[in-house]
Amino acid sequence: MKMYIQSGELVLVTGGARSGKSAWAEQLAAEAAGTKPEQVVYVATAGVFDEEMRRRVDTHRQRRPAAWQTVEEPLDLLRVIDEWDEEGRVILIDCLTLWTTNLLLPQYREEEWNNQKEQTLVDMARHTAKRASASRATVIAVGNEVGWGIVPPDPLSRAFRDAAGRVQQAFATEAHRVYLAVAGCPLQVKGPA
Repeated sequence: MKMYIQSGELVLVTGGARSGKSAWAEQLAAEAAGTKPEQVVYVATAGVFDEEMRRRVDTHRQRRPAAWQTVEEPLDLLRVIDEWDEEGRVILIDCLTLWTTNLLLPQYREEEWNNQKEQTLVDMARHTAKRASASRATVIAVGNEVGWGIVPPDPLSRAFRDAAGRVQQAFATEAHRVYLAVAGCPLQVKGPA
């Protein structure tokens, strides 16, 4: 499936674990860059804290073209978007779910977590999504659908699930296109045909 996205669009690619969302986002980024793969900036939000995560990160690295630039940024997506905001640039953020984790965990205390703190995190996501949508660069953001299973048994997991879902909604609202990856098949759920 070949899909041409317009320069300057914000695209959200979402799906479950191992749904093919990152591979689809990478394909979109490669197509958007065309004959200039060096124009792609891959924004890695993951921290590497154990061997299993190192293997996951290595798998993603090996799959990416060597010409792509990698920026490791766990928190400040606004800075990265501002720094690389130029016509013809493609910014691929992988992923919003880990970014949400990075924002939530340092401030999470069960007895202190409330709707206001969650709203502050979501407002940051909304502001970041608006900035990405207005960018001259094409911005492709990847995120996980984490709320399709059972209600998590512990408060931290529920707080994470809720925040991750609302962050994705903030990006989907601002996105020009939204894709849902299911079993390796990307389905367009928002945007021009």
